[in-house]
Amino acid sequence: MTDARFLADVTAEAERADDALALFTRASARLRRRLRFDSAVWAATDPDSGLITAPMLVEGLGPSERCGEYWKSELLEENVAPFRELARAVVPAIGLRAATGDLPARSARYRRLLEGQGVSDELRAVLRIGDRPWAVLSLFRNGEAAPFGPDETALLAELSRPLALRLRRFTRPPEAGGAESPPPGLVLFDGSGEATSINDEARRHLALLPEGPSLPSPLGLRLPIWIAATAMQARAVAEGRDRGSARMRIRTVEGRWLTCHASTLTGPGGSPGPVALVIEPAPAADLAALIAEAYGLTPRELEIAELVARGRNTTDIAAALHISPHTVRDHLKAVFAKADVSTRGELVARILRP
Repeated sequence: MTDARFLADVTAEAERADDALALFTRASARLRRRLRFDSAVWAATDPDSGLITAPMLVEGLGPSERCGEYWKSELLEENVAPFRELARAVVPAIGLRAATGDLPARSARYRRLLEGQGVSDELRAVLRIGDRPWAVLSLFRNGEAAPFGPDETALLAELSRPLALRLRRFTRPPEAGGAESPPPGLVLFDGSGEATSINDEARRHLALLPEGPSLPSPLGLRLPIWIAATAMQARAVAEGRDRGSARMRIRTVEGRWLTCHASTLTGPGGSPGPVALVIEPAPAADLAALIAEAYGLTPRELEIAELVARGRNTTDIAAALHISPHTVRDHLKAVFAKADVSTRGELVARILRP
């Protein structure tokens, strides 16, 4: 099969997926036939911060604790080609041996984790649209297998945007109805990353998160890897390892969106204190951003759609935004096409329901 046919085959398989986890599963099965890897990790990411979120697919690897160590190394140690750099790189895929001049021990994650598990090479990629990362993945080869070659890396890079476009479409506004979301919850982590305190509201939020890799904690419950990684990111920012945000959004099993954000508190004498992580219903601004991402709306298109939802007519919208009615109609035509609706009522019902 030629590269063009293979890329089309993987993309078509992704189009048949009903959700992000199914996309990861289908795409991974197709890739395994061509790239011949032994194990893999696929993880959705928040496009604003790049932090991992649900879902995550782990194939052929050990217990969840190893998954936790992998992300701890990714966020808190000096590594070769971390995902945060790969998200901005010209080519969004790279092999570990190629990046280190065939000296993978230059990477902390290889020395601490991969070598002991018999991994010989890692090919990682970011699935992105522009500079917006929608997922990350790592493919691993074990034993005496040959390193991933430049053609294989280029092939994976070619899939970055097509797969990201499909993933973006799975983002949708929260479903109407259902039980009311709990108020904000709080989890505290000590300097070693252990969860030391939690309130009842946080427990209720955690109980609504989808299944996935998790880590044990002294609190008598397992913490989803996405929550633990957000707390790790807060520590990384406090230590100057990253200037990014310790913030990610995640969808519950009920279809509602939560926002998780963490920060490092200050201890005595200005020393770093514990990490406080807040889990709460996603605010209106976050939901508006999710709508725009899901349907590919520009900021102006979303602004006009929101005014439509408030009952404003074309003339009123034009006056409010200081543009012509003709421009408003052009924007609305684009919004209707992206949302696959034909009337204002359908638009509000589909993407702007309360």
